[in-house]
Amino acid sequence: MADERARRFEAQLLGRERAADPVAVAERLLAVQAQDLRSARLAVRARTSGLAASDVDRCLDERGLVVGWLNRGTLQLVRPEDYWWLHALTTPPLFTGNARRLAQTGVTAAAAERGVEAIVRALDGGPKTRDELGAVVAARRVPTAGQALVHVLMLACLRGLALRGPFVNGRHAYVLARDWIGPPPPLDRDAALGELARRYLAGHAPADEHDLARWAGLPLRDARAGLLRAAEVTGAPPPARPRPCLLDQWDPVLVGWRSRDALLELYPRREDAMAHYRPFAWVGGRVVATWGFRDGTVTVEAPFVGLPAAAEKALRAEAADVERFLTS
Repeated sequence: MADERARRFEAQLLGRERAADPVAVAERLLAVQAQDLRSARLAVRARTSGLAASDVDRCLDERGLVVGWLNRGTLQLVRPEDYWWLHALTTPPLFTGNARRLAQTGVTAAAAERGVEAIVRALDGGPKTRDELGAVVAARRVPTAGQALVHVLMLACLRGLALRGPFVNGRHAYVLARDWIGPPPPLDRDAALGELARRYLAGHAPADEHDLARWAGLPLRDARAGLLRAAEVTGAPPPARPRPCLLDQWDPVLVGWRSRDALLELYPRREDAMAHYRPFAWVGGRVVATWGFRDGTVTVEAPFVGLPAAAEKALRAEAADVERFLTS
């Protein structure tokens, strides 16, 4: 199990290797969960050296990265060249759940159509923030309270009309997808499933079809078909011990496989699934403490287990780097 953790952390750029920039992180991991953009930024920090949160934002401004609803119905940070084929593979299963949530929030099918039309018209004039789009959607007599607006925006993204691109006055904005990254190219679905499996393994191996299906939000048959077209690279050197690190609550290591048991085996609240998504300190590929960031300062709570002095020193250095990354 320790070897499996080490190999997975190596694949995740949390061993010996680090990526050169945010785009290279997205290339290796394929998709980084980004419903909380801070978590996505910090996922990049942990896998690179010397960058700041503003470097991630600059990649979004310069179209090096985009954010859209893809795998599992969650917002994902991806490269533009990976967006359309991932969209074609992973969004079809999401329409049923989206329609159900729209109905639950009081948005009828007709109102949803009006909302999507209003969003597209507004974005035709350039990037718009969520608040700006909320105003134009509400003007069309479409409910926006609670989560209603989110699910109308999600519908526009699932249809391939909108996605999140640049920042406007410090707020992450939506754009017309075709204008921002071009129209979707023709898709060979079988080849795309093979690419999905190959790229997933590059950032997550060792893993199997159950892990891939869970991560991508696809039926098991699709995961198996993809893996038949992609072979895991063998002959790599033995993995290094995972380096001590501070990762945020939606880091890819917490959502990358179907089970977190081996990662959380030291965590006192491991039986509480709702408590699995926390900012954690990691040593040896296992959770050893939680941490928080407030008023520009990182505080690492008392570890669940005793740690070697070298690991404690490494976590202090990590805390200082998180502070630098978020505040510089």
